[in-house]
Amino acid sequence: MASSSIPVPGAASRPASATVHMVRHGEVENPEKVLYGRLPGYGLSALGRRMADGVAEHFGRRADAGRPVHLLAASPLLRAQQTAAPIAERLDLEIVGEDRVLEAENAFEGLSNVRRHLRSPRRWPLLVNPLRPSWGEPYTQQVSRVLAAVKDLSDQAVAEHGDGAEVVVVSHQLPIWVTRLWAEDRRLWHDPRSRECSLTSITSLHVGPDGVEAVSYEEPNRELLKDATALPGA
Repeated sequence: MASSSIPVPGAASRPASATVHMVRHGEVENPEKVLYGRLPGYGLSALGRRMADGVAEHFGRRADAGRPVHLLAASPLLRAQQTAAPIAERLDLEIVGEDRVLEAENAFEGLSNVRRHLRSPRRWPLLVNPLRPSWGEPYTQQVSRVLAAVKDLSDQAVAEHGDGAEVVVVSHQLPIWVTRLWAEDRRLWHDPRSRECSLTSITSLHVGPDGVEAVSYEEPNRELLKDATALPGA
């Protein structure tokens, strides 16, 4: 796994393992195609609600087969809470609010047709360093806060339920994706169009004594994605 200045969410004090399933929220009702970021009030569309039901049923089937989820957490943003709600109902779990998996800060938040805005010279200073990136929260900062949440949640799940405990965390595309890049020892800067993190996809972090030891990915709502609208970077 990755070696960098970002601390590994190690579990040296406990030899047990856990899996933290990072779920991206469902499609958002956003007819104006606004880069909504951390803005309040952006909830799921009708299709997004179907996606939330689908991912809930996915985890329900796993639980019925003997692989229950022990802890459910979600970003406080409306779209994440609405995606987590059917999971909570299906698995009879409470939703734990987790600010550390919040969407990334972005200076273009609230704008629609961002490409047009990029042609304005007054926006160019925001583009000087795409590696950081200069238009928003540094990638390293996003990874650090997500890993801290992963460690605390996996520690709690193991303490309460033992080896092999499972956690679901509903979050957002960019924090999930850069955390995966870090775990796979890849560079954090990237083209947003290259992200493998579709709506209600599941990026699973397998956490052992040495931290994040493996990553897996699946799309339980693959058949719904063709009808979805999702902005790169949203």
